[in-house]
Amino acid sequence: MKTAPGPGTSRPPSRRGKAGRALTRALPVSPAVILLLLFLAGPIGYCAYIAFTDLQLTGQAESSFVGFDNFRKAFGDEAFLNAVWLTLVFTVLSSLIGQNTIGLALASLMRRASKPVRTLTGAIVITAWVLPEVVAAFLLYAFFRREGTLNAVLDFLHLPSQNWMYTLPILAVSFANVWRGTAFSMLVYSAALNEIPKEITEAAEVDGAGGWRRMWHITLPMIRRSIGTNLMLNTLQTLSVFGLIWVMTRGGPGNRSQTLPLFMYEQAFQKSMIGYGTAVALLLLVVGSLFSLVYMRLLRTEV
Repeated sequence: MKTAPGPGTSRPPSRRGKAGRALTRALPVSPAVILLLLFLAGPIGYCAYIAFTDLQLTGQAESSFVGFDNFRKAFGDEAFLNAVWLTLVFTVLSSLIGQNTIGLALASLMRRASKPVRTLTGAIVITAWVLPEVVAAFLLYAFFRREGTLNAVLDFLHLPSQNWMYTLPILAVSFANVWRGTAFSMLVYSAALNEIPKEITEAAEVDGAGGWRRMWHITLPMIRRSIGTNLMLNTLQTLSVFGLIWVMTRGGPGNRSQTLPLFMYEQAFQKSMIGYGTAVALLLLVVGSLFSLVYMRLLRTEV
């Protein structure tokens, strides 16, 4: 026989009470969720549908479902494979190596520099970062073009010059992206280095550890999470770079600097093949997701 709970005994919450509390907690974030569904998940879902159709901008009354034909066409297209390769080269050179390494080096050097040097260096680097992408692209175009600043300096030093935008276009745009985006890495690493206790580095220095050993065995392991976060953000940003390359080379000469965003734009809006271009965009999204998974795994791993 069940007995009624005493005055000091609390009843377990009912399912209706739990549901009410969950609903109350969800109400403040519901507007943000609705906006994300409308303006993020909705367009992504619609683009995923278009990628499986033969939709075109002109010359077509209605589109039809073609399944995986667009994706099979992409992997059989030499221009697409070339764009994938150049995208990887551009990302590795300008993000994984360039921005990440130079940003860490600048942050380490500025940590030991005097205040006027830190202020001047930070102002110069951040100025390149805050410039509009089109402005930065025109500046770097003027630097690398045949009659540009770089060749003028080489001629003054009696060194051989060349048409950098023609001979090494992917290196030119990679350098431009490094010049423009290094400030972000520098700021991330400056904040991370300031969190390292000075007692640890001073103790290692007393024990006879040189600068490189302290960097490899102390600094890098302690800021590994910042490195992973910086690499993830830089990589995703670099994969989507369009305006910088378009202004400097338009993917040329030929297709020697045509990364996936430029290839996607060409197929979708210049050749009017919206379905095929959207399929390429989805493949670019997959590439970014793979990079993100690697970096998230790095961030979850304990030091």
